[in-house]
Amino acid sequence: MSRVLLSLAVFAVFALIVFGMWRGWKARARRQAAFLAEFPAPPASTGTTMLETTGVYVGTTLGDDWQDRVAVGDVGHRAEATLRLTDTGVLVERTGASPLWIPVADVEGARTARGLAGKVMTADGLLVVRWRLGDRVLDTGFRGDDKDVYEQWVDALNPGGTA
Repeated sequence: MSRVLLSLAVFAVFALIVFGMWRGWKARARRQAAFLAEFPAPPASTGTTMLETTGVYVGTTLGDDWQDRVAVGDVGHRAEATLRLTDTGVLVERTGASPLWIPVADVEGARTARGLAGKVMTADGLLVVRWRLGDRVLDTGFRGDDKDVYEQWVDALNPGGTA
């Protein structure tokens, strides 16, 4: 009998922890929705594809805080993705989630990084695109299947690049 009660107590504590995490995520999404502009929808035609790579969309964070993940809508959900650079912007086509569109005029640059949104890799394991959404600066992270293409992305997205 005491094992059953102990098991129920452990399960109840676990359920309470999961519920607290869920409420925290929802509260973060509400707070961020109050000050973030609406994310742009991809246009009907994104233009000519200049670069393309597959991998995992890691997440989007606020400004320079590599752990402050954006939770608005499904932007905070990791997913397998295809990253495309076109002449009009950057398109992150995510499996099981809505696409993320970054207009070329809002792109401020790109870099490689060790970590973003709680995902930590080896040195230069992530491609991070810095961009503006309204008056806020965001960083969007992508872990490519082929990390050798990161240099091309950084060159194309930084000022003076080909984008």
